[in-house]
Amino acid sequence: MAADRAAKGSAPSGVSRRTLAEAALRVLEREGISGLSMRKVAAELGVKAASLYWHVRGKEQLLDLLTDALMADAELPPRQGDWREQLREYSLRYRRHLLAKRDAARVVAGRLALGPHLLRLMEDQLDRLRDAGFSNADAALASYLLGVYVQGFVLQEQVPLSDETEGTSRSEAARAAANRLRVLPEATFPNLVTLADDLAGPSMEERFVFGLERLLDGLAALLGETPAPSTAETASREPRQEVARPGR
Repeated sequence: MAADRAAKGSAPSGVSRRTLAEAALRVLEREGISGLSMRKVAAELGVKAASLYWHVRGKEQLLDLLTDALMADAELPPRQGDWREQLREYSLRYRRHLLAKRDAARVVAGRLALGPHLLRLMEDQLDRLRDAGFSNADAALASYLLGVYVQGFVLQEQVPLSDETEGTSRSEAARAAANRLRVLPEATFPNLVTLADDLAGPSMEERFVFGLERLLDGLAALLGETPAPSTAETASREPRQEVARPGR
């Protein structure tokens, strides 16, 4: 425990949980999650790795600290429009936020790091859900569902496809997959041949918005609302532009 460590000597000067998180963010951006280690973060701070144990017990706690730090500059959407518009904007912003930071989804997925930045986002989102008329239980589950959907989707985006190599984009890998599907024996794989372009063609933006709208349709049903056509889905079918992924 921190108290036990404190009894053995003085904490290293110049190192705090804030500076530790900032150093971990720099290492993550430079080397990705596979290159993140206590030793490298300590070197970034100019101290020995043992010095970090004043603030975190190990790499797992470092990742918890990093998870909250990744949310520090996350922007809340404006409180305008109905609940569906606000949750849509929440999810779109969260995806962009994670994509803008190298391996962010791989850090935050599966972690419940209740630091001040994450708590701010959770409180705001739950407040909007309850204002919309969701029960306490449904508001809690809806918040979890949307977060997991965004994180899981971005996790797929931040991990290269098996056919994706250095210098080959995800869209190029998808086109190559479509070409392989089209030449399959049609008698054996009639659906794969017919739907080759439909399976490989949509951009990641289109795929994300489609799934998001279906989740929002389900939440609307909980409130007894009729799902409405989404302008976001229409917008997603405009000319495709691949989102750049940091470190790739």
